[in-house]
Amino acid sequence: MSVNKQRPIRYLSPIPELIGLSDAMRKVYGLTEKAARCDVTVLLQGESGTGKELIARALHKLSQRSSGPLVKVNCGALSETLLESELFGHVRGSFTGADRDRAGRFAAAHTGSIFLDEINSTSSMLQVKLLRVLQEREFERVGDSVTHRVDVRVIAASNRDLFREVADQRFREDLYWRLNVFPIFLPPLRSRRDDIGPLAEHFVRLYGQQHRQNEDFKIDNEAMRAMRDYSWPGNVRELQNHIERAVILAEEPLITTKLLPDVVTGQRTSDPRDLHPADPQNLIREFVFNRIASQNGGEGGLHEAIVNPVERELLSQLMESCRGNQSVAAKRLGINRNTLHKKLKQYGLET
Repeated sequence: MSVNKQRPIRYLSPIPELIGLSDAMRKVYGLTEKAARCDVTVLLQGESGTGKELIARALHKLSQRSSGPLVKVNCGALSETLLESELFGHVRGSFTGADRDRAGRFAAAHTGSIFLDEINSTSSMLQVKLLRVLQEREFERVGDSVTHRVDVRVIAASNRDLFREVADQRFREDLYWRLNVFPIFLPPLRSRRDDIGPLAEHFVRLYGQQHRQNEDFKIDNEAMRAMRDYSWPGNVRELQNHIERAVILAEEPLITTKLLPDVVTGQRTSDPRDLHPADPQNLIREFVFNRIASQNGGEGGLHEAIVNPVERELLSQLMESCRGNQSVAAKRLGINRNTLHKKLKQYGLET
């Protein structure tokens, strides 16, 4: 059994927790360092599990406010009423259960930074109050008429495209532009596959120390290949969870494909709808019939109108069924993985 030789992890990022060698992450690191030097509002956007909280921590640590507090608030974890009280505080008797005065998170973050995660989940009423804090640096506690001023740097994060949320009238446009002073996009793990290896090695070391009394864990080549081929819909957090589970289950300090979930190795998909994928021949017949019907006797181009779209549709359906695992898809098609890779690139299906 071949074993993946672990290389020393190169930390190219502002803080050690941020790992990656890809061009996409180098860009994130550069933007983070530049934004940290200026007292500017930052908007972090990216899928869940891409490391937005780690970037927020780096922004604070590298800023002139690093000696002050970093206060984190998950806006999606609380109801509107509780979130308002959590952010701005309340006075005694302002609502049922408010038996004493309480300072909010903005007050607690004075002279430091506040990280507002999942800000896309806030209500329109609360967005108005957040807009005022950003514009005027002042607020009132719930049930109070006294205005409090605050000196704080705002770092907001969203796992949805806020510009689209504005277009769909789910997020205030004026607040969006106040937050979007310095945007940083965190790419999904599937678009920076060169980082999967260093990340996996980092988590193997981490959990080998944490759960297995400092055992020197390694990852065999087959397991590493499976992880690099998988699409990682849960991003770095999903990778971290699977590695931790594998370390705990391992009987020896070696991570093999047997210790990885079937969804990673391509034995099954994570979507119940894909457990019985459509027969490729039926897909082709249906697609060709629809294409011919749509031509309706038009002149020329029938071959091009059918063959390329059929091949592209088949590859798209198959890659979706295989959850982005190119090795499994190539085996189903009976072709070389490199050939499949070229076809995916040709049709713009490469992830």
